[in-house]
Amino acid sequence: MQLVYMYIDSLVGALKLVAHDQALVAVMWDNEDHKRVRLSELVEDRHHPMLHQVKQQLEQYFAGKRQQFDLPLDFQGTDFQQQVWQALLTIPYGETRNYKEIAVQIGNEKAVRAVGAANGKNPISIIAPCHRVIGASGALVGFAGGLDKKQILLSLEQSQIP
Repeated sequence: MQLVYMYIDSLVGALKLVAHDQALVAVMWDNEDHKRVRLSELVEDRHHPMLHQVKQQLEQYFAGKRQQFDLPLDFQGTDFQQQVWQALLTIPYGETRNYKEIAVQIGNEKAVRAVGAANGKNPISIIAPCHRVIGASGALVGFAGGLDKKQILLSLEQSQIP
């Protein structure tokens, strides 16, 4: 299946959107470690309909006009990683969870470190909101885009909550 990509500018810097004809595969950061998310060969396509749908919804999110994404997602990972990534999708806009809460949610309360590792490998940043996962102390911890970007995303969301 051919993967296509395009770059967009955003509130948190340049983002690389990656998709195929049926779904979004990745949202990657400007400073991305390419070992974090492994993708097959990509072809740039600034006119791909799926990428434009993603771009539009991200622009709405950054403008404070969208709190939930409505996009087909194609997560590529282990069964455990996919459980964690699906759990991310259930964290409400403007709220946070810690790694232990995610571990409990997926029925494996002792897998806190594994949840952290899976969260760090989330290929669909922002849309699968790994930025909403924080440390048990409430501190901002680990984020592929950088903690400054995580703070921007959390502040954006919290400013939109009445």
